[in-house]
Amino acid sequence: MDKLMKILKEARPDLDFEKENKLIDDEILDSFDIITIVGEINDAFDININVGDLFPENFNSAKAIWQVIQKYMNE
Repeated sequence: MDKLMKILKEARPDLDFEKENKLIDDEILDSFDIITIVGEINDAFDININVGDLFPENFNSAKAIWQVIQKYMNE
């Protein structure tokens, strides 16, 4: 989770990802942010998050993003 938090903070240093839980619903992150974050996650964790997992609920919080990462790492 530390590696994910580092990625998120580098992408958007202005946000407190530990507290936010409506990153998409409240339009805090835009599509460019998501593309950037997913690309960094794919590289850092050696996974390939596919388009089928790019749902708002998967990116509303750091915890939700972490669950997506765990899913791919366990495959």
